[in-house]
Amino acid sequence: MKFELNAFDPESKARAGSLETSRGIIETPIFMPVGTQATVKAVNQTDLEKRVKAQIILANTYHVFLRPGLEVIQAAGGVHKFMNWDKPMLTDSGGYQVFSLSEIRKIHEEGVYFRSHLDGAKIFFTPEIATDIQRTIGADIFMAFDECPPFPCDEKYAKTSMELTHRWLTRCINRFNETEPLYGFEQKLFPIVQGSVYPELRKISANFVAEQNMQGNAIGGLSVGEPAEHMYEMTELVCDILPKEKPRYLMGVGTPENILTCISLGVDMFDCVMPTRNARHGYLFTSKGVINIKNEKWKTDFSPIDELFMPEYSKAYLRHLIRCNEILGFNIASLQNLSFYMWLVKEARLHILAGDFTAWKKQILPIITQKL
Repeated sequence: MKFELNAFDPESKARAGSLETSRGIIETPIFMPVGTQATVKAVNQTDLEKRVKAQIILANTYHVFLRPGLEVIQAAGGVHKFMNWDKPMLTDSGGYQVFSLSEIRKIHEEGVYFRSHLDGAKIFFTPEIATDIQRTIGADIFMAFDECPPFPCDEKYAKTSMELTHRWLTRCINRFNETEPLYGFEQKLFPIVQGSVYPELRKISANFVAEQNMQGNAIGGLSVGEPAEHMYEMTELVCDILPKEKPRYLMGVGTPENILTCISLGVDMFDCVMPTRNARHGYLFTSKGVINIKNEKWKTDFSPIDELFMPEYSKAYLRHLIRCNEILGFNIASLQNLSFYMWLVKEARLHILAGDFTAWKKQILPIITQKL
């Protein structure tokens, strides 16, 4: 894996780069569609590649571990062959489920006990187990096992959680160094910075993560309910500490405005369920603004959903499909939103390369965030 920085915006900390993996080059800044269970909901792999032009997608360790299970994944030759996706993939470690499944898990020094959300079966994840699972899944980039603390939490809890995450990171790196990829393709482990919204904790965590000298770094524990200004403050602080020559991944973020703002703070990689989740509820991101396609005003609007991304279907038709819960409606809306997100980061990259990213950002944000 090799990361090369191609350009910097003169008026912000935005940068354009190229992340070379053994399965292809990823041009940054990049948005990564979320395929929690080895599928991006309502979108097939051909459309992901050809229409959305996704360069890398995600799968989730906890969910793939439960279904279809590691025996199936290994028998298939890894997750790429299992789902017929030959471009790069990234896996979350299951650390987010430590946050999201807080009612059915218990945290210990050794690891985390979960009760499966499917059948209540007891599951135990340790840093070593999470590393081994991700070796078996076969993602090109995988994440260290961490605790993602909730918001709000007091500083004492945040500090205890961060220190546990650091001890787990050491164990993840040791296990990573003791093991090898299973399918002939290089894998890389990214540590995760934690510390909630406390600047001193974020500084400690960012410095600790930087000292591990891994090939990329992630920022976790944000976009969990905190005000946007806290997200931006923590992101900027951490980006100023993490090595400039390595990719920075802000986990679980976010809205188009979040993404453009965090690009301006020095972030390279993003993921979020928002494009596909909102699509299934009829909330569309378009090149002219946001649309709630369920609204009555679109009932007889036969203009294209978006001339840039979805010119072949009308707003009226998509409204009909979504209101009837037709699967095709979820597919069309998801393609629209994912195409918009990929267009947004590609345009951001082009304007960084051209040296006018900040001016473009000021111009485009009022357009794409207005309610139509």
